[in-house]
Amino acid sequence: MKYIVTGCSNGIGRCICLTLLKNNHEVYGIDIDKKGKDLEDINEKFHFYRVDIGDKKELDLFLKNVEYIRFDGIINNAGFNSEGLDSCSYDEFNYALKVGLSAPFYLVKSLRYNLNKDASIVNIASTRALMSQKNNESYATVKGGILALTHAMAMTLRNKARVNSISPGWIDVSNYNESKKIEISNNDMLQHPVGRVGKPEDIAEMVLFMCSDKGSFINGENIVIDGGMSKQMIYHNDDYWKYKGE
Repeated sequence: MKYIVTGCSNGIGRCICLTLLKNNHEVYGIDIDKKGKDLEDINEKFHFYRVDIGDKKELDLFLKNVEYIRFDGIINNAGFNSEGLDSCSYDEFNYALKVGLSAPFYLVKSLRYNLNKDASIVNIASTRALMSQKNNESYATVKGGILALTHAMAMTLRNKARVNSISPGWIDVSNYNESKKIEISNNDMLQHPVGRVGKPEDIAEMVLFMCSDKGSFINGENIVIDGGMSKQMIYHNDDYWKYKGE
């Protein structure tokens, strides 16, 4: 089977690509970071395209290259945080929207007739679509939009493709992105009801499931994978949680 994965060079996207390849699927990876090209040396079923998906002209060039290929799915993973009201400019906010929201819309719109029957589209959202820290407006807006785009496309593509989203919580991408190595404390892990932070494999395996026949009755849904963090009610001084005022 053939899949497109955006944001393929690092982090969750890279793990998704490797998981699909390990399961003998063919992957067309897109990323502005050329690091993803090294996956072509690892597996002949991986095809890398260096593309800024925030630029429609570059997206159109990619689409031209694959216009005769039939795909079994699209995984819209690319996205980034331009922060928010305190520091994000008008242009930076709009670029975040182009990469994280406009590009998934345009890719699916352009390739909808290239999709095989029962294809699967998986949009990578975030728990930030439903809860926030301050100065996080650009990322939260994009991921909130992805949730709405998901259920809307599921209806438009009925009987043609299933469309779902996955909302990761805290995922430690250190093993797939050397520039994002961080120290994770014992308290960081224990604050999660499952007792650990997430791994990219937690997301990649769900992508694989949702693209398989095992997920064939799931459509228009958002699957939260966050170790239970977003279900945890927090009060000052409850279970060692303490609020420090402004």
